[in-house]
Amino acid sequence: MKQLTYRHTIYSCFTGYIVQAIINNFLPLLFLTFQSTYGIPLSRITFLVTFNFGLQLVIDLVSPMFIDRIGYRASLIIAHVCAGAGLVGLTILPELLPAPFMGLMACVIVYAVGGGLIEVLISPVVEACPTDNKETAMSLLHSFYCWGHVAVVLISTLFFHFIGIRNWKVLAALWAIVPAVNIYFFARVPIAPLLEEGEKGLSLKELACDKLFWVLLILMICAGACEQSVSQWASTFAEKGLQISKTAGDLAGPMVFAILMGTSRAIYGKYGEKIDLHKFMFFSALLCLFSYLLISLSASALPGLIGCALCGLSVGILWPGTFSISAARLRRGGTLLFALLALGGDVGCSFGPTLVGMAAGHFGDNLKMGILAAVIFPALLLVFLPFTRQRRGAD
Repeated sequence: MKQLTYRHTIYSCFTGYIVQAIINNFLPLLFLTFQSTYGIPLSRITFLVTFNFGLQLVIDLVSPMFIDRIGYRASLIIAHVCAGAGLVGLTILPELLPAPFMGLMACVIVYAVGGGLIEVLISPVVEACPTDNKETAMSLLHSFYCWGHVAVVLISTLFFHFIGIRNWKVLAALWAIVPAVNIYFFARVPIAPLLEEGEKGLSLKELACDKLFWVLLILMICAGACEQSVSQWASTFAEKGLQISKTAGDLAGPMVFAILMGTSRAIYGKYGEKIDLHKFMFFSALLCLFSYLLISLSASALPGLIGCALCGLSVGILWPGTFSISAARLRRGGTLLFALLALGGDVGCSFGPTLVGMAAGHFGDNLKMGILAAVIFPALLLVFLPFTRQRRGAD
């Protein structure tokens, strides 16, 4: 059998982010189905998504305690087993357990563990691969979450239309094939160590005493907030700006946002060797700031939709770019650094939409005022990005 190379390792990591996109975006497509089939109130059903991301955040925090002990390969296999088992469980547990909601919650718990581990593991595995340009590889890697998001929404929608949404369990089982196949590859591909032999990673105390770490953590929080503050409302902008139904808006808004975010990451992944990462991130943050102002200050809905699309394009590089800068500036950060950065990104993903909602509520449910309040996030990016140029690494 042909020996697998680091190129296959990177391909497996690409697929890993598609797996994460599946477990994050498939369940919300079934909210109304769960409501009508199982009689579960929509408020309880939407809690499943909140719980999914909350548990992934906890995994970000605790995973460094065991990843370095059991190794990256074993951790990656466990992550994909959990992701696949959670998806398969959706077809069985709602009817098997005493209450359907208990079954759904059990599945979310299992695959959220997988999703959290994938988020912590995949980026450092790609970073450790002996590639010519790690920044472009990292950007291209993160674009696959966007393509996975688009694929999940599009393929699932087509399946429901032609096969029937009553057969959603079949689709859940089919999506579970993706992590199952990736288990086979991660069991065989070469995985390079993140640190050189005999080299010890920075401790939590060492990171906490490093001012650069806090700058990078702020950048990750702002990157997550910049992305989610608008993407959560993308369907609303599409619905109002294009005068289309809510169902069409739910498809058009998030898909356009994800496509443009993935395009930004793919562009840097393709041409990044010729582009200065700091400059690309700085101008992306400027474009993000402009898009927020366009959304919040425009008089009609269509400019708001354009601003939403521009925001998707602008935020693409912010998350993977911060990972790349962190790996270059804090060489011995190890698993702990990537886990804490993922934690910071998830905090931003939660805090950004929360700030938008609170500000909008304060101004009489005025969503534009909520988006205007979130301008603080791209503004902070512009302030803190220059500080990451001040040194080359930490020994």
